Amino acid sequence: MNDDVLIDDSERDKRNAHGNRGFSGFDAEVIDRQSMADLEAVGSDKWTRFPGCIGAFIAEMDFGLAPCVQQAVTDATARGCLGYIPDPWKHRVAESCARWQRERYGWDVDPACIRPVPDILEALEVFLREIVGAGNSIVVPTPAYMPFLSVPRLYNIDVIEVPMLRVNEPRHCINGWMFDFDGLERAFASGCRALMLCNPHNPIGKVLTRDELLRISALAERYDVRIFNDEIHAPFTYDDHEHVPFAALNETTARQAFTATSASKSFNIAGTKCAQVILTNPDDLDMWMDRAEWSEHQTATIGAIATTAAYEHGGAWFDDMRAYLDESVAYVNEQMRTRLQRVGYVPPQGTYIAWLDFSPLGIENPADYFYKNAHVALTDGRECGECGAGCVRMNFAMPHPMLRECFDRMVEVLEADGLM
Repeated sequence: MNDDVLIDDSERDKRNAHGNRGFSGFDAEVIDRQSMADLEAVGSDKWTRFPGCIGAFIAEMDFGLAPCVQQAVTDATARGCLGYIPDPWKHRVAESCARWQRERYGWDVDPACIRPVPDILEALEVFLREIVGAGNSIVVPTPAYMPFLSVPRLYNIDVIEVPMLRVNEPRHCINGWMFDFDGLERAFASGCRALMLCNPHNPIGKVLTRDELLRISALAERYDVRIFNDEIHAPFTYDDHEHVPFAALNETTARQAFTATSASKSFNIAGTKCAQVILTNPDDLDMWMDRAEWSEHQTATIGAIATTAAYEHGGAWFDDMRAYLDESVAYVNEQMRTRLQRVGYVPPQGTYIAWLDFSPLGIENPADYFYKNAHVALTDGRECGECGAGCVRMNFAMPHPMLRECFDRMVEVLEADGLM
């Protein structure tokens, strides 16, 4: 196996020393020394739900905590700051989130329209209940994050799946995913008034361009469609791809958007329960304060503290972690180009998730196949939509040695069964 894409420690030291910047607290050597037993001992669902299996299904990272977050949580518990979330911490979260948006994406959003929620799905539930409404429908481009297909049905809202299009045009150097804009328009023309937009897209890793966002906005304007924007993976983009916040484009997109974001993916603090909803439509903010403010009360104070520390002081840690993750995605790309070249694959432009299509190998249920034969736990693609049959969602944000073992296990069973 070619491991050249995973750099050695001496080269990493040189890179970390570039610019004479101080140590951020992200220690790749410590990460690489973690064994499966170490990860299981942490007690996360990712490493305990399927004992003895490499956890590659739940979208969280195995890179520990930024020291600033760990210190903030330690200090807060020492002071007993575990009561219900107070207004001052709500304001701190909003201000730090706005600063992150401005510094990372150039979006100068008013902190007054940023409200705390426990997680992205709580924001989605408010959107479904208050804006879409029972008896109506929402378009979900697929494959999709699994709850985006199941949660709307809890509110008696129909889900219209519009599969993404796989484009492979060597003459034009195009190899990737595109929206089925004709399919979106047909759904809107038939009366659907809401769209689920995930950018960067989980699970295919697509990062939408400015032109694509404007084209979606134009369709939404024509048919009076509201858009739920999940931008939780915004900091994870590769190569020359850049995240563009949908609501930041112009006054029209700001009015159409109902944006949800969080530091949970970027800093591995999902369990602290603090996300943010960015309400750039004034009517949405009025609605929120009148009928949805209770959602803020469910947000954890400790999550607000962890989130604020991450946004305000965690940038250097995140950047070093991203450099490590750059090596990871390069390794995944190399494995798919060589040992697993018959498997359908488009290199992700963002997120730390890969979408693998094993249908060319004739494997009907690859998640079950690799769980039973390779002891690798992956997400069944069918949970991401009807188009996910024969596919799996793979989280590659794990220690590099574990990532190597993950691919080794999968390749070995495929070779043993004569499928390679």
